[in-house]
Amino acid sequence: MRINCLPLLVSLLAVSGPALAQYKVVGPDGKVTYTDRAPVEGKIQAINPKTGAVANNPALPLNLREAAGRYPVTLYTGDNCAPCDAARKVLSTRGVPFSEKRVNNQEDIAALGKIIGAQEVPSLTVGSKVLRGYTDDEWQSYLDAASYPRTSQLPPGFQNGIVTPLTARAEAPVPVAPKAATRAEPSALPASGGFRF
Repeated sequence: MRINCLPLLVSLLAVSGPALAQYKVVGPDGKVTYTDRAPVEGKIQAINPKTGAVANNPALPLNLREAAGRYPVTLYTGDNCAPCDAARKVLSTRGVPFSEKRVNNQEDIAALGKIIGAQEVPSLTVGSKVLRGYTDDEWQSYLDAASYPRTSQLPPGFQNGIVTPLTARAEAPVPVAPKAATRAEPSALPASGGFRF
C-alpha cells in the first residue's frame, strides 16, 4: 500500500506559513519579505495622515495593531496648551499610536463642537468614546479598556502621525482675469441668399 504524503505536506505548509510571519516588509528596492521580527531600520510612520489608520501598520506588535484597529485614538489639541502637552506626553509614554488634530481657528472650533459635543481641548476619542478635557485617571482607564498596553511596545524609530488641522483648508481660488469680450459682427449673407455655416 502506497501513501501519498504530498497533499498532507502542502496543507501543513499552507496553514503554518501565515502563522509564523507577523510583518510584511517592503524594502527600498520593492522586494517584499515576510518575517516574525519587527523592522529596526529607518523611521516607521504609524498613522496615515489622511485616514488616521494604524491597524494595518505591519511594524506594530499584533496586540497593538488589534487595539488600534478596534479603538483608534485621536487627540484634539490647541496652540500654547499645557494640558495638551501633558496629554500628548501620556499617550507617547504609554506607547499609544494616535493621530493629532489641531484646533486653530473658528472653523476648527465649530468642527470640534460637532465631533465631541463641546469646544474643549485637549479632548480624546478612543474608538467612539469621547473624553473631554484631560483627566489622567479617566484616560488611563479607557485606554486600559481598549486593550492598549500600559508600557510602550512601539518599535524603535516609531513616530506618531503628523499633526494636522481639524478642518481641511481649501486653497483660495486664484483670480483669473476675464478675457476681453469681443463682439462678433454678424456675418454677411452670401449674395446667393443661402445660409453660411
